[in-house]
Amino acid sequence: MAKMRKYSFEGSIATILFLALITIIAIQILGRTPLLRGPVWTEEAARWVWVWMAFIGIAEVERQNRHLRMGFLGAALPAQLRKFVFTIVDLVYLGVMGQLCWVGWQTVSRTLGASSVTLPLPTAALYASAMIAAALVMYRIVRRIWVGKSSEIDGVEPL
Repeated sequence: MAKMRKYSFEGSIATILFLALITIIAIQILGRTPLLRGPVWTEEAARWVWVWMAFIGIAEVERQNRHLRMGFLGAALPAQLRKFVFTIVDLVYLGVMGQLCWVGWQTVSRTLGASSVTLPLPTAALYASAMIAAALVMYRIVRRIWVGKSSEIDGVEPL
């Protein structure tokens, strides 16, 4: 069995976003003291960075195949049937994520002209997080199906 890389693109980006979030919140906290006059943009930037971090984090969790799932039923199935059932589940999941990606694209297209209240960005930059995360999750699902790992249930031994 090939060893999974410890650091991935998604995990690295989510980590960088987390560090940026800590920095922005620290600026926001210091801005509420007499030491520093706080910038207006920190509250909105913290929300945006948090949303991006959460969505990219979902893609990292998908890469590691660590989502919560009901594994005991799958573990009770014979190997071939388990592979078939989980491949069907992954295909349905792929369809749902494809729909979310499409809705994300429509939302980004619709909000390109609207600008953020305090940041020099269109609001589409915020909504792009869901679309990009859905595309990354779709990539990971297709890879899992292609490699034939749909039947693997992390941490659950087949009965």
